[in-house]
Amino acid sequence: MARHLKSCVLAATAITLAAATPALAQSPEINTARRLLAASPLIDGHNDLPWALRQPYQSDPQGVDLRIDLSASTRLHTDIARLRAGGVGGQFWSVYVPASMTPLEAARATFEQIDVVKRLIDAYPDVFELALTADDVERIHGEGRIASLIGMEGGYSIADSLGLLRSFHDAGARYMTLTHSKTTSWADSATDAPRWDGLSPFGETVVLEMNRLGMMVDLSHVSEATMMDAVRVSQAPVIFSHSSARGVTGHPRNVPDSVLRLLPEKGGVVMITFVPSFIDEGVRAWGADQSAERARLESLHPGAPDAVTEGMQAWTAAHPAPTADIADIVAHIEHVRDVAGIDHVGLGGDFDGISSLPVGITGVDAYPLIIAELLKRGWSEADILKLTGGNILRVMREVEASAARMQREESPFLMTNPDAAD
Repeated sequence: MARHLKSCVLAATAITLAAATPALAQSPEINTARRLLAASPLIDGHNDLPWALRQPYQSDPQGVDLRIDLSASTRLHTDIARLRAGGVGGQFWSVYVPASMTPLEAARATFEQIDVVKRLIDAYPDVFELALTADDVERIHGEGRIASLIGMEGGYSIADSLGLLRSFHDAGARYMTLTHSKTTSWADSATDAPRWDGLSPFGETVVLEMNRLGMMVDLSHVSEATMMDAVRVSQAPVIFSHSSARGVTGHPRNVPDSVLRLLPEKGGVVMITFVPSFIDEGVRAWGADQSAERARLESLHPGAPDAVTEGMQAWTAAHPAPTADIADIVAHIEHVRDVAGIDHVGLGGDFDGISSLPVGITGVDAYPLIIAELLKRGWSEADILKLTGGNILRVMREVEASAARMQREESPFLMTNPDAAD
């Protein structure tokens, strides 16, 4: 049965790519990419489909037919047809909620998002299965299904409670991003004013309790100081579920070389994201200029949004937006490989969490194209397999082993946060 399902996956991949790009679909590199993806799971670190389903589809995974290619009929980047065409064998579904929520609102909404993931799995049991361990991922992929993992995005969702953190782990969460866009009551964000110069003492305890539970510490969205503190404190490898390299594109969400050079010490992984402003310096600079122009117009026309809109339309017409492409993604992959090493790079597209994609990419079916480009550049099959899933599976196993050791030696941490809001 598993062998039959795998052959169906290969056929679906070939048919979808052939329909989209007939010449490329027959290239030796694409054929090699299909073979590698059938043999070993490609694990994407971050996909926001659960949030994309929340508003337009009332969080109903059956509110839209996810079995078909939705690229022509919806804004979604993700559906089962394209997951199969992309060779995705394991997916971390992000249970993101906005940083603008109060901590208690965020806790409730995050549990609701976990429920969406579980209902997604239940709606398509022949396609998805919940995975809690690295062994689960490999078994599920071997059976021809897509291993579905849960990743929390934003440490504010624990509402300053280690008890809630443990409950989220019990509910299936296997990583937590320590912050999102805003600094929290215990950790500094990359895109907000710092408060702690990294982690507060309670933040360090959160990292240790995550280690003890076996929940991966995700440093996407955090400040460089928080990255440094977390790498220092953590007793297990850390991850970046959807970040790129600041040495290529100077976005604050990217990982600086100073941190990349630390990853081999504890075995962490940066999962390269495809956000255009994170991977192309021209796109990043254009976005910064656009934001500055909007701020200027708002200061000139307070209380007159139509004037601001008209001014922005004129500015955009005079300053066409640049684009990113697959070559930019590859540049970030290779930079992390060159600075941190081949054992410390993975893939985390951030599909359905971004409004635009690089040229040549329309959704989760893009992975064979990226792999084919790497093969053209001389990547070995062994290194491809580390990138696509081997590295994050190794991290998961090391995190699981560290948790087993800590649970023998440590009781649950009970510290409360003295800096929590009343």
